[in-house]
Amino acid sequence: MSSRILQVKNGEAVEARAVPRLSVDDLQGLVADVVTAGGRVAALYGREEAGELLVTAVLPNDREGTLGLLSAPVTKEWPSLAPECPAVQLFERELAEQYGVVPRGHPWPKPVRFEHRLGGAGPDAFGREGPRADIPGGYPFFAMEGEEVHEVAVGPVHAGIIEPGHFRFQCHGEHVFHLEIVLGYQHRGAEGMLVGGPTARTVSLLESVAGDTAVGNALCHARAMEGLAGVEVPPRAAALRAVALELERLANHVGDLGALATDIGFLPTASYCGALRADFLNALAEICGNRFGRGLVVPGGVRFDLPSDAAARLAGRMEEAFSRVEDAAGLFFDSPSSRNRVDGTGVVPKETAQALGLLGPAGRASGLQVDARKTHPFEPYSSATLPMVTLEAGDVHARARIRFDEARASAAFVVQVLRQLPEGPVRAPCPAPRPGRLAVSLVEGWRGELVHAVTTGADGRFARYKLKDPSFHNWMGLQLALRGEQISDFPLCNKSFNLSYCGYDL
Repeated sequence: MSSRILQVKNGEAVEARAVPRLSVDDLQGLVADVVTAGGRVAALYGREEAGELLVTAVLPNDREGTLGLLSAPVTKEWPSLAPECPAVQLFERELAEQYGVVPRGHPWPKPVRFEHRLGGAGPDAFGREGPRADIPGGYPFFAMEGEEVHEVAVGPVHAGIIEPGHFRFQCHGEHVFHLEIVLGYQHRGAEGMLVGGPTARTVSLLESVAGDTAVGNALCHARAMEGLAGVEVPPRAAALRAVALELERLANHVGDLGALATDIGFLPTASYCGALRADFLNALAEICGNRFGRGLVVPGGVRFDLPSDAAARLAGRMEEAFSRVEDAAGLFFDSPSSRNRVDGTGVVPKETAQALGLLGPAGRASGLQVDARKTHPFEPYSSATLPMVTLEAGDVHARARIRFDEARASAAFVVQVLRQLPEGPVRAPCPAPRPGRLAVSLVEGWRGELVHAVTTGADGRFARYKLKDPSFHNWMGLQLALRGEQISDFPLCNKSFNLSYCGYDL
């Protein structure tokens, strides 16, 4: 990377003013160079410093295990980088929504979340006043013309307890030309609520950003806090955190395999995996009393220990539980009828996945080598032998197979760590964050890479807390996976991504 980009480690805190300030043209040129060379953009967000609005870019160097930081002061507009680097298109729309920065030449200038501006009152860069607009009434949907082209609108109200999201299909009969997804119906303003922290509710708030990723977000926050405070966690705490993170991954991956089987009516795997998911949730509850791992991870370590005899028993149960998962999932992958539905369905080619910056199983199923546990590791992942599982097909089968293979690796990791827990305390004191610092924390959640970028003010309180869930990148991948497919394939493709509404809508 260029010498004009500050290189830091995952979770390392630096003085916020040490982040290089370049011109907008230089920042965009460097971002474009990184992406063209096969790199990626983990975050592109606004933060205020000394009365200026700075756009800060976080550019992971996955080969070197570092994060590149650079910033540029902006005012009311800048030339859009999205035509050259599609992965930044949503970040630019978010900047427009939060700070009124107009991305000139943006190919898709539409609202993201209909939120209150972080940068002050008044209309945003899309000319809207207030927190949200009437969706979908006044939303500028993509449209196609033709006598035999028709639209199919699904949502935002769905059956059951699913969160709201609007799906607009442009079709010719059953053939899908284009799918547009609109979210933003339940924007909670989590980033704004975090400003002024940390407070007693900060960890609980972050565990609620995406309820099925409570451990991932709590761990990402804790590592940022420890960097800001200059604290190392005890080895036993680090091990228990990793166990919890992998149990969260196991529960969701196994549940997704059951849900995929449900969508094609393959009942043996559907029923077994749906039930077996509970074994991994119950393991989390045995550690901390909560099936979703809430209340376990805190800055400095964990709140609860696991006695050695209990850890050994839990390891044995997890080993047995995953042997049953292998039997149930094996039926799905070996059945000609199920393979007929998933092979070649919803393909996202590697080039498209790279351009969009897809993350997690969705990216790795298309051949992308992106897994923060391997590329930006911390203990105990630094010394673990967890493989990075990738495939090339980019279809529903590949996204399912990635989940199965990753779950197998996670189960082996959990069993090994539980049987070899280091001795010692499970929590170290974590003082208040140091003032004027910036820390970026990456954690590989079960959907993909979570990013927390935290800046403290002169008083040591959070001046800006940027959150990014992998769904922020991956919803566009689902849109493109439907092109050329049958509309009846949507539920299956949708489940193969299984993205978060609330993680996107923060």
